[in-house]
Amino acid sequence: MSRISARKGARVIVVVVAFLVAALSLSVLFLGLPTERAADALSPDDPTGVASLEASEQSGEPGLAAQAPAPSATPTAVSSDQPDTEAPASAPTWLTYPAAGIDMAITPLTPTPAEVESQSLVPPLTKDLYWLTPFGAPGEGSDDTTYLTGHSWDDQAAPMNSLSTQAAVGDTITVRTEAGTVEYTVDSVTTHDKDTLRTSDIWAISPHRLVLISCYTEDLWGRNIVVTAMPSQ
Repeated sequence: MSRISARKGARVIVVVVAFLVAALSLSVLFLGLPTERAADALSPDDPTGVASLEASEQSGEPGLAAQAPAPSATPTAVSSDQPDTEAPASAPTWLTYPAAGIDMAITPLTPTPAEVESQSLVPPLTKDLYWLTPFGAPGEGSDDTTYLTGHSWDDQAAPMNSLSTQAAVGDTITVRTEAGTVEYTVDSVTTHDKDTLRTSDIWAISPHRLVLISCYTEDLWGRNIVVTAMPSQ
């Protein structure tokens, strides 16, 4: 083998090794999309269809996992008071969670027709925070839960890592939207087995509720951290 060929081969190996190291540090988010409701999300007549997160592992990597129960013909809504959130329901753009040290932009994430067809969605492998657009939006008139999710990283600093150690009941969260701001109070901080989260009531239709989901940093392979909040009264 010539020196030039050997050098090219060495570069390829270095690139592959670097990619694998980065991949193993990341908790990959995999979203499973029930066909019926995910398809609704792509319909201009119903922009708030319901999608789901699904337990999965890709290439041996831990994943942010959740799965919604199979959609029924008539989903059951969780009853809730109608708080005065003032600003009309609209796309969230920024999350401020002082107790967890999170202050970051929110990026909308909507499944493509191809992703709906395959019933899977893998968000960009970044440290960004994503709003699952097939669900609800925060603000007055909200008709479903607002889901925000982001990757947790192993051995690397990332905003969502702090949910596992800093989130607590009673915390205040502020979500800025295209129409104003909505202030929330955290009412639960729980962890769920990734293979049983699909049966959790976090997937029930609950107007005005905010849910943050990431991998639990103490068990990236097996558990999720889930923070739920409602608008402050």
